[in-house]
Amino acid sequence: MASKKLIAINLILSLLFFTTFSSACGPCQPKPKPKPKPSPATCPRDTLKLGACADILGLVNVVVGSPPYTKCCPLLEGLADLDVALCLCTAIKANVLGINLNIPVALSVLVSACGKSIPPDFKCQ
Repeated sequence: MASKKLIAINLILSLLFFTTFSSACGPCQPKPKPKPKPSPATCPRDTLKLGACADILGLVNVVVGSPPYTKCCPLLEGLADLDVALCLCTAIKANVLGINLNIPVALSVLVSACGKSIPPDFKCQ
């Protein structure tokens, strides 16, 4: 009788042992890769060239008979409204235009002069 109890206890402990450790080794799955953080948006154009946009604001000598946007707008041609706003914001903040400006006003003037619009959620930071 003692041997039957010993076999039963041994069987229970074996089952308990194997179920505990076999469930801990579930199917191996690779760890999920962390999502990359979005990089800050950058201007796809050379912001130094955007100094020509100061003419639109009437801050540089404008050639008579030549609209001031003829130098600035071609630099921004082909860009989406968000990219144009980003480029001009970068130029204003970097003082590429050579003067300190009220950013929202200057940005609005420059963007609208080239027939673009500032996206409603855009903030020049």
